[in-house]
Amino acid sequence: MTFGILSYGAYVPRLRLQRKVIADANSWFNAALKGLGKGERAMANWDEDPVTMAVEAARDALVGHDRDGVTAVTLASTTFPFLDRLNAGVVTGALNLDESTASNDISGTQRAGTTALLQALNSRGQTLVAAAEKRDSNAASPLEMQTGDGAAALLIGEGEPVAKLLASATRSADFVDHFRTIDSGTDYGWEERWIRDAGYMTIVPPAIKAALDKAGLTPADINHFVMPAVLPKLANAMAKKAGIPDAAVRDNLSAVCGDTGAAHALVMLVHALEQAKAGERILVVGFGQGVDVMLFEVTPANEKKTGRLGVSGHLARRREETNYNKFLAFNDVVEIERGMRAEADKLTALSAMWRNRGAVTSFTGGKCEKCGTLQYPISRICVNPNCGAVDTQKPEPFADKTGRINSYTADRLTYSPDPPACYGMIQFEEGGRWMMDFTDVDEKDLEVGRNMRMMFRVKDIDNQRGFRRYFWKAAPVAAGGN
Repeated sequence: MTFGILSYGAYVPRLRLQRKVIADANSWFNAALKGLGKGERAMANWDEDPVTMAVEAARDALVGHDRDGVTAVTLASTTFPFLDRLNAGVVTGALNLDESTASNDISGTQRAGTTALLQALNSRGQTLVAAAEKRDSNAASPLEMQTGDGAAALLIGEGEPVAKLLASATRSADFVDHFRTIDSGTDYGWEERWIRDAGYMTIVPPAIKAALDKAGLTPADINHFVMPAVLPKLANAMAKKAGIPDAAVRDNLSAVCGDTGAAHALVMLVHALEQAKAGERILVVGFGQGVDVMLFEVTPANEKKTGRLGVSGHLARRREETNYNKFLAFNDVVEIERGMRAEADKLTALSAMWRNRGAVTSFTGGKCEKCGTLQYPISRICVNPNCGAVDTQKPEPFADKTGRINSYTADRLTYSPDPPACYGMIQFEEGGRWMMDFTDVDEKDLEVGRNMRMMFRVKDIDNQRGFRRYFWKAAPVAAGGN
């Protein structure tokens, strides 16, 4: 049995905001934005946040793996929706993992994702490491153009790894290239050339050398160099200084996704693993108030086919978005008149949420042990009219089941942050049905019989108290069946 990366997955939101529309809207004020107006950035839907994206990335990574073996979940982000609630605990519940699973949040730096991964690789047990980010930014700022929303997840443990750790190095340095406080809301950044020369160029190379020395390798032995950076050609300059071949520098996905903050080193690592061949070596750098460096070697197990979408599959699952105002509204950058129907009190009864956590968070229904009928939600009495047995149901997970649309509505009277509100009856293929909200679907694409999968999303937000409620929604099955 070998310890290493057993599996990996990712999630990139379906919506892709075209940078040109951002530049066109704001170049009257900042003409320099036109230089950044190429390509597209991943844009989270109104009902997505770091928790929901982490759940989807984790589900992708767990395809084909027994979840009972997971002993710990670590979630890394600098944009957690809750400051005093265990965000990783929500992910653990959504994945329907055992309550004995340890959960942990890691935050406070852009290298939170690599730090979480390094900690898992230096521990024992089977750890699911996820990193997700949805960064707020000011309108007409370079950050708005450069960033993107997304998540990645890796399963670490003993078994048949797809990649094993050869060496690592870490350094701490209170180098403040940018910062955000609890009061500021958005990042305040410093001068780019200084960040490059005084930060990256002085802090990163010694750590790269230390990792290579530990592994007994030379820079020329690196096949894939993963280092997120929004500064143009910075990764290439770093590779040159470290002696790593320029051909090894990985695409930072700027043109098709944008920088996903604390998650981006893991997003790029997953993308590299999707393309790497057995025996190739991947060097990963995470920068932020210091640096983490990890050196991996890909194994033959990485060539086995899986059903996951990964970065490549999610990048292919896209819808071009040209409505900049929608982006501003989804991210509360502008305040729009939402109407009286939006004023309903969204108070969540925390006691009821706890009692029904299996049905709500884990999306667990029931299966009658007498007749085999599936139903959601679980109840004491079997819904099969020919059975009606009492207390014969055992928990049955529905989150990974697919279904078909039995009926649908596109409602423009019910309040929705993205009208119309689409919902309908889903008939699960193995049995059971439920009336539920739809997400990531256009009104024109609604049709009876369409295949749908379950996705963990924000149900609604109580703006008065700052609480958000999660539940499962139905979304069209993507290409590849995931």
